[in-house]
Amino acid sequence: MEGTESFQHLSVMPAEVLRYLQPRTGELFLDGTVGAGGHSRLILEASAPSGRLIGLDRDPQALAKATEVLTGFGARVQLHHANFSNANQVLAELGEPALDGLLLDLGVSSYQLDAPQRGFSFRSEAPLDMRMDQTTGVTAAEVLNSCDVAELTRIFREYGEERYAGRIARRIERERQQTPLETTRQLAELVRGSVPGGFVPGRIHPATRVFQALRIHVNQELDHVAKGLKQGLELLRIGGRMVVISFHSLEDRLVKQFFAGQARSCICPPRLPLCNCGHQPSVEVLTRKGVRAGEEEVNINPRARSAVLRAIRRIR
Repeated sequence: MEGTESFQHLSVMPAEVLRYLQPRTGELFLDGTVGAGGHSRLILEASAPSGRLIGLDRDPQALAKATEVLTGFGARVQLHHANFSNANQVLAELGEPALDGLLLDLGVSSYQLDAPQRGFSFRSEAPLDMRMDQTTGVTAAEVLNSCDVAELTRIFREYGEERYAGRIARRIERERQQTPLETTRQLAELVRGSVPGGFVPGRIHPATRVFQALRIHVNQELDHVAKGLKQGLELLRIGGRMVVISFHSLEDRLVKQFFAGQARSCICPPRLPLCNCGHQPSVEVLTRKGVRAGEEEVNINPRARSAVLRAIRRIR
């Protein structure tokens, strides 16, 4: 495993996270995507002297770095190698019935993007891995070399919103019959040669959407988000808060729709003239619109530009 000294990650919208979580001493928080521990450190500082935090991450390298960053908080912090979609299992094992606050900072970290051996980026030649947890699951290379054209087309179109999904999938099928696709640059150049304008300077690299789609598929990101949101709400005590930071429209749409659905006071079919469902909202949405990073933060951390923060408070 690569040393944690290379694990650098700027926490996105730190002030906004604290504003909506409102950590207080004595409360219990879950950071479901602890990463390098930046947000967790701020939550623990704000909830001193007795606030506690449980940190989860599916990436063992992230947990190793978070352990270094958070070591000074002692027994106030517990870190576990787990996906946030299994948070209920982790809390049950710890004997913790409910949370006062929950944070999910979704997507891939700066370290994962910048570490060539992880295969998330086409900027360096690397194996096509893309697993956030390299101890389990299938790699991007295995997906590319085993899925049929229809399935590859679906992955690129559904998770990458790629206009030329079918054309790229057919090209992959032809190329892998000669040579298996194994490296990031192999795939990037194949995509570049498959789409109109792929070699026009200054445009976004045409492989960007394909790499995003593969990463989402390999890590089953949207499934875990949907499951994690539902579980997270169930784990919050009344008055507890959930903050979620998304980095692409597919994630954000899931979060927005889930929050809106839980905040609705009526779930009757639209054709009914009067409400008779008796449904009551379970949350209050704290962010009418998605909150975005300010210009100053984006100048320091350009990746914050795509981040959208949404928050709720459980009311019943």
